[in-house]
Amino acid sequence: MATTTLNQNDAAHEQRFRTFLDAHLDQEMLRFTTAGSVDDGKSTLIGRLLHDTKSVFEDQLLAVQNARVNRAGNDAKGGQRIDLSLLTDGLRAEREQGITIDVAYRYFATAQRKFIIADTPGHEQYTRNMATGASTADVAIVLIDANAFAKAGGLLPQSRRHTYIASLLRIPHVVAAVNKMDLVGYSEEVFAQVKEQFTTLAAKLGIASMEIVPVSALAGDNVVDASTNMPWYTGPTLLEYLETVPLNAAAVTEEPLRFPVQLVVRPDASFRGFAGRVERGEVRAGQTVKALPSGRTTRVKSIVTYDGDLKVAEFPRSVTVVLEDEIDLSRGEVLVAEGEQAPHVATAFRAMLVWMHETPLTVGKTYLAKHTTRTVRATVRAIRYRVDVNTTEHVEATELKMNDIAEVEFETSLPLFFDTYAESRGMGSLILIDPISNATVGAAMIVAEAEGGDATEARKPAFVLLRGDVAAANAVRDRFHAENRHAVVIEDALIPDDAVVAAVRALQLAGVTAISTRTTLHDDVLQALRDLAGSGFIESASAAQAWLR
Repeated sequence: MATTTLNQNDAAHEQRFRTFLDAHLDQEMLRFTTAGSVDDGKSTLIGRLLHDTKSVFEDQLLAVQNARVNRAGNDAKGGQRIDLSLLTDGLRAEREQGITIDVAYRYFATAQRKFIIADTPGHEQYTRNMATGASTADVAIVLIDANAFAKAGGLLPQSRRHTYIASLLRIPHVVAAVNKMDLVGYSEEVFAQVKEQFTTLAAKLGIASMEIVPVSALAGDNVVDASTNMPWYTGPTLLEYLETVPLNAAAVTEEPLRFPVQLVVRPDASFRGFAGRVERGEVRAGQTVKALPSGRTTRVKSIVTYDGDLKVAEFPRSVTVVLEDEIDLSRGEVLVAEGEQAPHVATAFRAMLVWMHETPLTVGKTYLAKHTTRTVRATVRAIRYRVDVNTTEHVEATELKMNDIAEVEFETSLPLFFDTYAESRGMGSLILIDPISNATVGAAMIVAEAEGGDATEARKPAFVLLRGDVAAANAVRDRFHAENRHAVVIEDALIPDDAVVAAVRALQLAGVTAISTRTTLHDDVLQALRDLAGSGFIESASAAQAWLR
């Protein structure tokens, strides 16, 4: 009898535990970042959130209490406060200087949501770190020091700068946390002045969703618990705002499909799938899709995951898509829905760029641009203007130094398939990589196509077939080189006829036109080459000349 009761209790405990886990896994995840001036109290605010939501382990709290550095001072009763900023400022230099240098990520959860926090630096010299931490945020918390505001008579330049960066990164929601209200006697008048100036700034920058909350991170007012010191404020506490702010306002099903291919999955001859992440919209089994750049259409046969097949996969789900037809598709190419809004296809575009490297960016230099799963060569055509991040004014520039933000015009070796950053953060962002050191040197947000950037067939690599005419092939190659176009004759003995399609495809991805003089290509190979090159399938020297024009 006792054993039966014990087993029943174990089963009940297990069921409750599984119910708890399921509820936790199904919770929404909100990512937010902090920004603002130096010494506004960003790290202290995050420490307060963690502490008051019981998200700090006892050994962590003990380590902070015993820390050699403590700038929190004494409380109203004369006791030593805990320096909560040390919960996030983990670098030795951060603790010694009392500033945030690198991005610190912290995690906590409440009954309503799970949270990922990015504590970003306030110094202008660490702008690149702030942009990195905020790039995936759903909410930006801009801290404003009420005491510093009162002394300066207005918003500090860094507060304006970080609010501008939040708008530049298209963070959906911005909340201004007016901190250190205890130092201004919890003055409603000071808060009203901050609110007026910040509301004006937000309207100028086009920030649509905004909230302003008076807080004291050090004393805990309006962070997690409502303050008794500010009865004139009737809005939500900071945590209440974070728990209730709406996410994914735009219906995913209304977005056009974007599925960049990351990997071709071919474990055996019976399976061929395309792995990647749904960057926008949704993909459905049975849906008619188009492959870019080839333009070939087919239907989705199935959507495969480790846990079984799906009928629908929405942004940002990573899945493997199996197609009904054996079409040519590889890494860096994109599946879109037939009949829906197509992405931009261009070799030149304008983008807002955050420069992250000690070596300046200069006009004419070529980098590698990694956009979704596609990597191409990108040459700087022009620096249209640099942004003075303290005033948001546009100034002329001939180069970009570390942490500069500017609008830059690029030209790529192959077309990119993109949406603007305003339409889609995933399809409108890219990073720049130094081709020699492989260092990430910049992060860009695409604004629009640039003039002359439409990827017409005349700008794509062609395939030229001049059967048996070696002299004409060499002449066409030289003519391409004279026009600064890459071309190569592929008559290498190591490339058999049945490998010509793969060789042409590889050259296309590298931005190179393939030229052949072969007379032995079978009809099925010729048809594959026609499908691959489209209108760029050329069969005479005169047609090649016309192609260049």
